[in-house]
Amino acid sequence: MAITVELEIKRNFDVDCPFDKVFDVLADVPYSVSHFPKVERLVDLGENTYRWEMEKIGVQKYHIQTIYACKYIANKEEGTIEWHPVEGEGNALVKGRWKLLGFNGDTNIDFYTYGKLTVPLPGFLKMVIAPVVTNEFNSLVDQYIENLKQTFAKKAQE
Repeated sequence: MAITVELEIKRNFDVDCPFDKVFDVLADVPYSVSHFPKVERLVDLGENTYRWEMEKIGVQKYHIQTIYACKYIANKEEGTIEWHPVEGEGNALVKGRWKLLGFNGDTNIDFYTYGKLTVPLPGFLKMVIAPVVTNEFNSLVDQYIENLKQTFAKKAQE
């Protein structure tokens, strides 16, 4: 028996950092991911494709480890960094994008991601697990963005 949890996260924010510097940080996947909390390991699969292996989360005897892979496509002209799921890698499918817009030396950043996580747990636990997973990933994304904002503030001074 397995349960599937879907989540969608959207964030929009401005940073006092030029477009080029923001783009370079986000397009460098290993560097960008180094700002994401609770990543146990990022595996380079080649061709700008990476497998994320997250730390385990859970309560009591039930633990979940999210593993997924994405292919990243950066387009500086359009101001986008997109990621597309790689089938057959791990227990989740994740897609999303960064959309950047530079203005007067600042950058507006639009973040979107959608994920579908399948875990081998009894169906009756879905009502308990789904909110835990959703809250955890929202919290991780918020911390990721805060960590990136600190880096953008430093980069703006360089």
